[in-house]
Amino acid sequence: MEISAAGRFEVRITAADVGKRVSVRRLAGNGVTGEKFTDTVGVLTSWDDDGMLTITRRDGGIVRIPESALVAAKVVPAAPARRRGPAATYQELARVAARGWRPVESERLGEWELRAAGGFTRRANSVLPLGDPGLPADAALAAVRRWYGERGLPAYVQTATGAEGTQELLCAELERRGWLREVSAELWVGGLAPVADRAEGAGVLLSREAGEDWLARYQRKGVSEVALKVLGGGPSVWFATVPGAEGDAPAAIGRLVVDGRWAGFAAVEVDPGLRRRGLATEVMAALARRALAEGASAAWLQVETDNAGALALYGRLGFAAHHAYHHYRAPEADGS
Repeated sequence: MEISAAGRFEVRITAADVGKRVSVRRLAGNGVTGEKFTDTVGVLTSWDDDGMLTITRRDGGIVRIPESALVAAKVVPAAPARRRGPAATYQELARVAARGWRPVESERLGEWELRAAGGFTRRANSVLPLGDPGLPADAALAAVRRWYGERGLPAYVQTATGAEGTQELLCAELERRGWLREVSAELWVGGLAPVADRAEGAGVLLSREAGEDWLARYQRKGVSEVALKVLGGGPSVWFATVPGAEGDAPAAIGRLVVDGRWAGFAAVEVDPGLRRRGLATEVMAALARRALAEGASAAWLQVETDNAGALALYGRLGFAAHHAYHHYRAPEADGS
């Protein structure tokens, strides 16, 4: 916190700092039973005329603070230095992740990409806003709602928080217009070689297509032709399978897409009865070797923050969170 030469806390932010990353200390409670402070770090996304500040944290959480409760505040660097993992900008990773999970239909709205794939996953059926849509916000969102409405799909916008260049201000705009955040997850990055070195990849079969056996283990049942196009789309896609007992679904599966220096892991799934035996590590090691052979050196993956088992595994393999991403759904009422 910012402390003056006289030893007093100071508030060194104003409404002009909207859009900047700040660190804020505020007085919590009514102060009757003694001073209690709460600290918040995030992007200052608004400071309205009524004296209410809105701060969006790294994980996308929204904190509203009355100006009268401020004890100390200052602007801090746009993003903390990364301690491990390959260096990458949000824009680079967003584009790589998008190429690794392609829709079957897309259209440009300025620098926004509208994506559709018959409703198979939010990632393939949401707007990827990587710049200016070329229209005022309300007009752009109205165009988004029309486009998805014509396809019988709900309108989603995918946003990101927690890294330099992410979209805290857009998140705040969507929240103000009543868009609902339905799902949040994180994109993690790590070195590829350490993953390959963790196991031999023994017993893992690799294929260019998601066969019937692979799909038998995949968590999404009844996969359509559209879904198969999404699963198979990308610069260089591989599917890994660890066969199960005769007549059973595979013991484990995984998907990989190689794109230049990046390799993206997805759909790493293990038979619940065979977990904690290293099968997920074997699958990822085999896929990592394939990616290294194609010239990749860095890896990324997406994981929901409540998946404790996956978070622990990826942490052991050297991955770390780069940014959070969120899917906002348009409100039901017209004209919102």
